[in-house]
Amino acid sequence: MNKKLVSNIQRILKSVFVLGLILTLAFSHADGALAARSGGRIGGGSFRAPSRTYAPPTRSPGGGYYPGGGFGFPFLLPFFGFGGFGSLFTILIVIAIANFVVNTFRKVTQGDESESYGYSNNPIVSIARVQVGLLAEARSLQTDLDRIAENADTGSAAGRAQVLQEATLSLLRHPEYWAYGVAKSEQARLDSAEAKFNQWALAERSKFSEETLSNYNNQLTTKDVQTSLPTNQTNGELVTQQLEGPGAYIVVTIVVGTQGKVQLPTINSTEDLRRALSQMGSISSEQLLAVEVLWTPQASGDTLTSDDMVAEYPDIKLI
Repeated sequence: MNKKLVSNIQRILKSVFVLGLILTLAFSHADGALAARSGGRIGGGSFRAPSRTYAPPTRSPGGGYYPGGGFGFPFLLPFFGFGGFGSLFTILIVIAIANFVVNTFRKVTQGDESESYGYSNNPIVSIARVQVGLLAEARSLQTDLDRIAENADTGSAAGRAQVLQEATLSLLRHPEYWAYGVAKSEQARLDSAEAKFNQWALAERSKFSEETLSNYNNQLTTKDVQTSLPTNQTNGELVTQQLEGPGAYIVVTIVVGTQGKVQLPTINSTEDLRRALSQMGSISSEQLLAVEVLWTPQASGDTLTSDDMVAEYPDIKLI
């Protein structure tokens, strides 16, 4: 009886071991397939407070201090009641008081004391993201993004604005390949906007196993896909067929941080996507704080399948 029990336990353990081995091999193979995903990155910038310009308080001729100058009450009061000027200056005083009260209330409701003098150390900025899934036949788009990354001046505001314009223009030139799209924008104070920007950018970068081409803040790095990414393909014709097949895609993500308010449309059609891309591309260098353009696959021969789209981009919509 004991021997039979031991034999049954051994068979059960052997079955569990075999099942575990099969699952391990299956998942390790899947991880290997996911690991073979290359990505490109272009961008840079910072979330430093913008330069402050404001008119300092000036002394009025009558001795009162008011932002931007003007007539103070001490200047008006001495004339109150003299001759026919009494009623006129009474009206002026009432208008001045009303104007002062209205302006003070507006400035208090809009922000702190610094904003009442025309500037803010912590203004509202926008974080915006547009993501486009294209059919893999748009191979020239990858070439455009590679060229931009290799030549862009991402260390200057003008260079980063040019990156944004060229990337959005490359996408706008290929509407026939648009398959998926999504857009999102949020407003935040300057001191918390960088965290949101980094969160969105890192979420996309985490989907790459390797950044095989990167130009960030003028630091250009490239990696040889043959050594950095595992591959199971040796036949060049087969690679091309997979890359350009009906189940292969390219995903481009643009994330920006910009001064002011940006409200992107909800993407339900190609026209919505066109408006969102045009809106992003029109941001000026004076407003643009930071930008990241991310795309996958970057390396020749790498693929992004329909299963990858479902798993990695659950929010993106078919358009």
